[in-house]
Amino acid sequence: MRLLMLGGTEFVGRAVVEAALERGWEVTVFHRGRHDAPPGVRSLLGDRTAPGGLATLADDPGEWDVVVDTWSAAPRAVRDTARLLRGRADQYVYVSSRSVYAWGRPTRFDEDAPLVEGASADAEQTAYPEDKRGGELAVLDAFDADRSVLVRAGLILGPYENIGRLPWWLGRMARGGPVLAPGPRDLPLQYVDVRDLAEWIVLAAERELSGPYNLVSPQGHATMGTLLDACARVTGGAAELRWTEPDVILEAGIEPWTELPVWVPPGSDLYEALHSADVSRAVGSGLVCRPVEETVADTWRWLQDLGGVVPQRPDRPRSGLDPEVEAKVLASGTGA
Repeated sequence: MRLLMLGGTEFVGRAVVEAALERGWEVTVFHRGRHDAPPGVRSLLGDRTAPGGLATLADDPGEWDVVVDTWSAAPRAVRDTARLLRGRADQYVYVSSRSVYAWGRPTRFDEDAPLVEGASADAEQTAYPEDKRGGELAVLDAFDADRSVLVRAGLILGPYENIGRLPWWLGRMARGGPVLAPGPRDLPLQYVDVRDLAEWIVLAAERELSGPYNLVSPQGHATMGTLLDACARVTGGAAELRWTEPDVILEAGIEPWTELPVWVPPGSDLYEALHSADVSRAVGSGLVCRPVEETVADTWRWLQDLGGVVPQRPDRPRSGLDPEVEAKVLASGTGA
């Protein structure tokens, strides 16, 4: 198999490249050169946002079995790339998002749930849901439904994470002491380890799958308790989890998802959006999710190898709770 990875030097793209190389694929990586490409790939440099930024790719004689694209800004960048490649690649896999579904979706929504309106393949960058849906439309326009895969991922965790969610929790646990643990402890989570996501993508390419897929773990695969227990254990056990009721957290003005990464209060629209997807189609097509303990341990090992310098995407806000705010809530005696 011949893969063209658009990006490929960070997080999801890097994991896809590594999964393809492990299968013996020939891999070409088209990227901006801000980070080193993984060993064993052919590298093409270009910036999709710059005038003439696709020239290197346009001039290259390569043809590919599959293109994988993780773009999350202006949909027109996906449009231009997909149009350029539609005669030179057999399949286009676009890593989209479950954010493309409209609010008010039913519990356990599947791939046929209503989608956001107002998205366009020709648009500049607007809001994340519309941008991702616009990217989907751009792919469908160039490759049609039979030659494209829309990977509607949710929360992605694991090594190479440059968003800061699991790394923040691991860093907080490593500091030790009482830790504000957002409850309830048995709150079900849906996420996908980036390596499981990558393995499914290469499998989908080999099997010539098509269409949209919700790509996260089945409900019940992990909970806030199993995730944070694993974080506390792998970092040495110096952290003392103080489980705190959602109402206490919200009354303190703490922002779910950003200040307390991964967590959102049960019953909220955001919780239903993030953790209520029907993933039977993905599981039926080969998605296998490793235990949460493995994801946490491998991410901690990767962070230690980095020497404490955690990568952070410049276009995403930093995650985490101010220690003074945490201490104030814990001092109120509401954590258990």
